[in-house]
Amino acid sequence: MSSMNFRSSKQTIKPPQRGIFPLDHDSECKPYMEKYISCLKGQQDKHHLCRELSKDYLQCRMDRQLMAAEDLDQLGFSEEAKVENAVEYDKSKEKEGFIAGKHIDGRLKWWFQR
Repeated sequence: MSSMNFRSSKQTIKPPQRGIFPLDHDSECKPYMEKYISCLKGQQDKHHLCRELSKDYLQCRMDRQLMAAEDLDQLGFSEEAKVENAVEYDKSKEKEGFIAGKHIDGRLKWWFQR
């Protein structure tokens, strides 16, 4: 006869990890999200140009307790973190035929293959 071990210990509930928060099932912040997504599409995914819309969306989530309330400056919306005069990389090296890793001679061996 096998013995079964039933423990009556209580389960501990942990708060969600930072960055994990409930889904917006009631679509409370959907208009903010849609504005932000359409801005990203219109700006070719240059998120720094849609910064204020992103800030509004996160503020909506915090106001409705869909994420922990935090200072927006700590989330990267401070004036020091603001991106200005960003220059897009023109891929000049790639246009000239540069291929990443091509300069490495021979096959790279792992430590256990040596």
